Amino acid sequence: MSALDALAPPGPDAGESAASFRQPPHNVEAEQALLGAILVNNEAYYRVSDFLQPAHFFDGLHQRIFAVSGELIRSGKVATPITLKTFLDGDLTVGSLTIPQYLARLAAEATAIINAVDYGRAVYELSLRRQLIVIGEDTVNVAYDAPVEVSPQDQIEELEQQLYKLAETGKYGGGFEAFSQALTGAIDMANKAFQRSGHLSGLASGLTDLDKMLGGLQPSDLVILAGRPGMGKTSLATNIAFNVAKAHKAQAKPNGEAETVDGGMVAFFSLEMSAEQLATRIISEQAEIPSDKIRKGMITEDEFARLVSASQEIQRIPLFIDDTGGISIAQLAARARRLKRQKGLDLVVVDYLQLLTGTSRRAMEGRVQEITEITTNLKALAKELNVPILALSQLSRQVESRDDKRPQLADLRESGSIEQDADVVMFVFREDYYERNKQPREGTPEHDEWVARMDEIDGIAEIIIGKQRHGPTGTVQLMFDKKTTRFCDLVREDHLPARYE
Repeated sequence: MSALDALAPPGPDAGESAASFRQPPHNVEAEQALLGAILVNNEAYYRVSDFLQPAHFFDGLHQRIFAVSGELIRSGKVATPITLKTFLDGDLTVGSLTIPQYLARLAAEATAIINAVDYGRAVYELSLRRQLIVIGEDTVNVAYDAPVEVSPQDQIEELEQQLYKLAETGKYGGGFEAFSQALTGAIDMANKAFQRSGHLSGLASGLTDLDKMLGGLQPSDLVILAGRPGMGKTSLATNIAFNVAKAHKAQAKPNGEAETVDGGMVAFFSLEMSAEQLATRIISEQAEIPSDKIRKGMITEDEFARLVSASQEIQRIPLFIDDTGGISIAQLAARARRLKRQKGLDLVVVDYLQLLTGTSRRAMEGRVQEITEITTNLKALAKELNVPILALSQLSRQVESRDDKRPQLADLRESGSIEQDADVVMFVFREDYYERNKQPREGTPEHDEWVARMDEIDGIAEIIIGKQRHGPTGTVQLMFDKKTTRFCDLVREDHLPARYE
């Protein structure tokens, strides 16, 4: 059906044909009105070009007219029926009209430019409905004739991914973009960093020295936090997650949506600990009460008051916990997309990477290939959602066989893919953890040296940044309270105010 034929009144058999055949939703009149407005006044193009693409038009000729008009206008030329006709196939006809005649009729019957946005929105929304129909038809067909290796859960996750991409159309477009657009984005990022507390381009972890080294947790980055058991990986991750969620502030955008201006909404995937265990740990950290005292009920009235106050504060922060064990990377991605779509999302924490599962095919090829799939998909998800993903990772036991037990990149389990896909790799190291097991016999000179050494390093944790795409590598020292498993900035003598005797 041509563009003008769609305007003809229905024939006598229209009702019968409509009952047996339904056309995809479209509005040729709206497309014609919009194109006519653009041909009369090219300013109309700029009012719709930020959300409307040629593919959104139902009629193929209209797609071509909009595309050529855009090319002419962006190159500084004027798009009119006269300038356009040389770029369109002159042999085509629309009903009884030639292409030049059709262009002239579009311009002659154009509505006011003030209606251009309304017509553009109508064209755009009808295009989304047509894409929904395609997704629905594909879902039905696959459900009827699904291959043996495709489970219903796989189909649900694939459907969620397609719906998320459709919902986010215009935010995460593919293909090339002009450098001027990228430059605008960079300036906008710098402006937001200037307005944000701490003046960071990324999310503030709440640990000043670490933020100075990283510039905050950057959107679309995959950050790996690794360490041997007992070093405090989960504690540091929960500290960061709580600090980000606690600092969350949002403001309304002109379209009514909420936009994060500081802090962020956090999704915490706890594959090792239950939600209750994680909540107990966070309450212990924030109330500064040892978690074992909370579990045993051995707390004073003052501590209980602090516990209640901390729990009330925690209830208000946007921190969401998923403690499903053995979750697959596809399920994690689907749930993160759903949370972003429904409530918003600014940071994803995964504890920990080796507990995720990949596809059965990759698992059959070996654990290294499965981890490669997981890290690749985590990085792709970070880019898709435009949020940092903080993923915890175990280290191999070869660390224990060295005299200097500070971890290195080579100590990462299945290190090839983890090191390659990560934008930042950090290690947690506490020397006092190892030194405590070397206690000499009391009363010896060695014991005195050991006590002096323990006094020097007790409660100090090192965050070793082994890789960072956007900045320097190095070591940051933090204070670590073993009783409450809480990390905080290290207060040094040279940071204290002057003292007068």
